[in-house]
Amino acid sequence: MIGRTSRRRPMAEINVVPYIDVTLVLLIIFMITAPLLQTGVDVELPNAQAKTVSHEKSPPLVVSVNIDGDYFLDIGDRQDEPVSRDELTLKVAAVLRHKPDTAVLIRGDTKVGYGKVVTVMAVLKQAGVTGVGLMTQPLQP
Repeated sequence: MIGRTSRRRPMAEINVVPYIDVTLVLLIIFMITAPLLQTGVDVELPNAQAKTVSHEKSPPLVVSVNIDGDYFLDIGDRQDEPVSRDELTLKVAAVLRHKPDTAVLIRGDTKVGYGKVVTVMAVLKQAGVTGVGLMTQPLQP
């Protein structure tokens, strides 16, 4: 029995330990980066040759910002109703709860600072708005 060699049978199992390690690392990476992705304000900017927004379903909500930074809201027949930041959030959220397909547009004065418009976008995002349109005047030839 001295010359006898033992043969090992091939193992038919997959070693999953490396896969668990990689999955754990990916989970940690996603947990760290997910909150960072939600801090920005998502805005769909219009192209240079923008089309007119159709009002077939319902009239859009128009948030206006004047040069002093005051907010005004157009809802249906009520035009240029002055609102505070908190009222804007509540009213827009209420309208979107009843009509989620309502378009939301921002109309800002030419001399309004960029920060004031971004603040309005952040308030609208808190209210649940997923896409915002920016109103502009057509170019004069």
